Amino acid sequence: MPFVFDALASCEKIGVSFGASTYCLPEGTKRFSGLYEEITVPGFDNSIVKNIEQINVKDMDELGQKGFQNYVKLNVVQSLVFEQTYKTKENLLVCAPTGAGKTNIAMLAILNTIHEHTFKSQILKDEFKIIYLAPMKALAAEMTETFGKRLSIFGLKVRELTGDTVLSKSEIVNTQMLVLTPEKWDVITRKPGVSSLESLVRLMIIDEVHLLHDSRGAVIEAIVARCFRQIEMSQKSVRIIGLSATLPNYMDVARFLKVNPQKGLFFFDGRFRPVPLTQTFIGVPRTSSSQSINSNMDEVCFIKAHEFCRNGHQILIFVHSRNGTSKLALILKAMASDRGVLRDFVALNSTEKNQSMGKKLAHSIRNKLLYDLVQYGFGIHHAGLARHDRNIIEKLFTKGYIKVLVCTATLAWGVNLPAHAVIIKGTDVFDSQRGTMCDLGVLDVQQIFGRAGRPQYEETGHGVIITWKDKMAKYIEMLTRQAPIESQFQSRLYDNLNAEIALGTVSSIGEAVEWLSYTYFFIRANKNPLAYGITYAQLRDDPNLSRFLSKLVMDAAEKLDMNQMIRYDSLNGFVSSTDLGRIASNFYIKFETIEMLNTSCGPCRFTSVVTDETILLLIANASEFSQMKVRNGF
Repeated sequence: MPFVFDALASCEKIGVSFGASTYCLPEGTKRFSGLYEEITVPGFDNSIVKNIEQINVKDMDELGQKGFQNYVKLNVVQSLVFEQTYKTKENLLVCAPTGAGKTNIAMLAILNTIHEHTFKSQILKDEFKIIYLAPMKALAAEMTETFGKRLSIFGLKVRELTGDTVLSKSEIVNTQMLVLTPEKWDVITRKPGVSSLESLVRLMIIDEVHLLHDSRGAVIEAIVARCFRQIEMSQKSVRIIGLSATLPNYMDVARFLKVNPQKGLFFFDGRFRPVPLTQTFIGVPRTSSSQSINSNMDEVCFIKAHEFCRNGHQILIFVHSRNGTSKLALILKAMASDRGVLRDFVALNSTEKNQSMGKKLAHSIRNKLLYDLVQYGFGIHHAGLARHDRNIIEKLFTKGYIKVLVCTATLAWGVNLPAHAVIIKGTDVFDSQRGTMCDLGVLDVQQIFGRAGRPQYEETGHGVIITWKDKMAKYIEMLTRQAPIESQFQSRLYDNLNAEIALGTVSSIGEAVEWLSYTYFFIRANKNPLAYGITYAQLRDDPNLSRFLSKLVMDAAEKLDMNQMIRYDSLNGFVSSTDLGRIASNFYIKFETIEMLNTSCGPCRFTSVVTDETILLLIANASEFSQMKVRNGF
């Protein structure tokens, strides 16, 4: 494969054991055990990148020069993908580290689509639509702004369509590029009336496609499977481009996106990161006392922060609550004072002029706590601070007056600040959707680590993650590509099968099995059957999994029929939708909620005549509202 640069596959490795598991990590990996467990994985040597020729924007055609008018040249990754992205209609999977410039790769593909729909220097705006799927609303808003500015020169409109925004039919008609979350596009394409919109889609860009392993990954699978089936039925081509962080089983994801490995598969390992990144994983043992647990984490965080500051580096420390920023900053300042090392944290600028400029900026801070912290080289940053103070903190950190900035993860998705190192203190975060504590997601970790050693400021970077000892293996797996990403499609099979039946693309068990063959689940079930409940005996007797998939679909059809969402003719294998099934599909109502409505008894029973109290009880029992918290006094 000509465009796969995977040094980890061929480099010398050492084995590191955690319990019953052993991980192969690059040579040079160091391990330390004491108060805590520590593993440091060295960054890749990026000398290979220096020998690759970069493309000058002035050498591109007129369209390319317009699209990249504020650029002198493409970076190495963009230069390597240029031919296939800009000059062909190949489906692509581009796996590259955070900060490698994947947004510009998307721009190249967009310009290719514009070129395809240009006649006599006129862009045929009504003949194409571009869909950009972003995993988060915040990212969708950012991409809308970015592409909106860059495409305005061509007279093209870019609009955001997420749960927070509403577009009229005429606005959608007059928009050439829609930026959506996967869930929003799933909702839209489930409805038969939008076939005119779908028929105009010529390019679909899926950002962060490695989220297939996440609980939301089933949505991406449903969208891609639906898209490929529509392509076959309509005979109209849609180019699909997947953008991803580095992942281990890129061949499986490429197959899922129907990418030709010889032409459209691009894999760039850590050597292509703009700045080589050293990663340190620290596991703190759990104790019975919560106070002791926190003090252990604070101690480890201080040790690492002091180590970097003593060597003259600036660091960002990420915590997971606004209150946690000031709390940790005060703890670190107190520790430094008690140990007589506070001087190591105070920024010492070379000239009196710089000192006076810093003091002048600091004096304009309105928050007293923040002002006191800044005097000793510490700062805090979160969305709850006044914008005035946030802007000053950003300036002070950029100019080097603050050595340690304690912040929340929102900073990683927004302002670009210089830092040699980033530290993630703790990985327990509150998930408002689930209403409980959960592990920090790999997307957030990668985004935060992407802030270490930003190219315009640093030549090296260091990412440190401090977690529980029993969670350490999970993050090593995720960040060093140890475990392949698996499908989550089975968990949402009922909902997705019902949607396809309601849409009319599946009308029999045979068609449902064929539909499943377009999913990432199908690819991984063949590769790793045990992970999906398929025994070796089943695999031996059913090597193509046709019987397994048929049974899976028939069981799901029976369950949907039992809940009056479809009608299933088990004798002939035909399926058809009901009004209830269509309502559930169109309004994104989960199967669990429909099942609850059908099976509830007592005060929650759904009958032809119901009281207000019963309706409230039914709503409260719906799975869509299971994470809703009611505050006292309301």
